[in-house]
Amino acid sequence: MLRSGIEPLYERYLRWQVKHIPLHVAVIQDGNRRFARDQGLDRAVGHRRGADTTEEFLDWACDLGVRHITLYTFSTENFRRDKDELAALFTLFQEKFAAIMTDERVHRNHIRVQMIGDRSLLPDDLLATIDAAEEATLAYDDYYINIALAYGGRNEIVHAARSILDEVRQGAIDPATIGTTTVETHLHRGAPIPPVDLIIRTGNDCRTSNFLPWLANGHESAVYFCAPYWPAFRRIDLLRAMRVYDQRMRLKERAA
Repeated sequence: MLRSGIEPLYERYLRWQVKHIPLHVAVIQDGNRRFARDQGLDRAVGHRRGADTTEEFLDWACDLGVRHITLYTFSTENFRRDKDELAALFTLFQEKFAAIMTDERVHRNHIRVQMIGDRSLLPDDLLATIDAAEEATLAYDDYYINIALAYGGRNEIVHAARSILDEVRQGAIDPATIGTTTVETHLHRGAPIPPVDLIIRTGNDCRTSNFLPWLANGHESAVYFCAPYWPAFRRIDLLRAMRVYDQRMRLKERAA
C-alpha cells in the first residue's frame, strides 16, 4: 500500500530531474528465462511476459519523447538454444510482427518498424511477416523501432564490409573516399539509424554483449545496468536510466 502511494511521486520526481531526452535508446532485454525460473514458470511464458513489457516500454519511451528505439531481441548466439525454445520464440516473434500491421498505436503515432540482423538465418515464414510489417510502416517517420533479430555486432560489421567491397568492385565507391559515413550507410538496410545515446541492460549483467558496437561504443553512449529481469522492468527503471544520460549531458555542458 505504501509502495503504491510513493511510486507515482518518485516517478514524477525522476521525470522532473530529466531535462535531456535521448534521441536513441537501445535496450538489451535480458532475464526472461531467469524470471520464469524464479517464478516457477515455463520459459515460453517468461518470453511472453517479456514481450508484454516490451509493448509497455515502447509506450513509455514514445511518451517521454524518445524517437529511436532499438531492442536486442535475439542474438546470433541465441540459436544455440534447444529447438523447442527456438520454435516458441519464432512463433512469438511472428505474432508480434503480424500484430504491428493492425496496431492502431503504430499507425496513430507514425512509427516505422524495421528489423536489423542477419535475415539469412531466419525461417521463411517469419521473414515474410517481418517484410509485411516493414512495408506497412515504411512511410512513417515520427518514431523508429529497430528490432535486432538474429543480430550480432561483429557480424553486422562484417556484412557492411562485404557490401562496401562489392560496390568498390562495381566502381560505385572510390576506396580513397571510404570513411565512417560510408560504413554507417552500409550497416543496415532500410532507414538510417542514428548513434546510440543510451544503452539499457536489465538482468543484473554488466556487459553490452556485442550490441551495436559501431553506433554505441563508437559514439561513447551512456550505459545503464539494472537488476530487474526484463519482465519486471518498470517506467521508473526507464526514468532512472534516462537520468544517467541526463547527468552525462550536464557534465558535457559544464565541460564545454
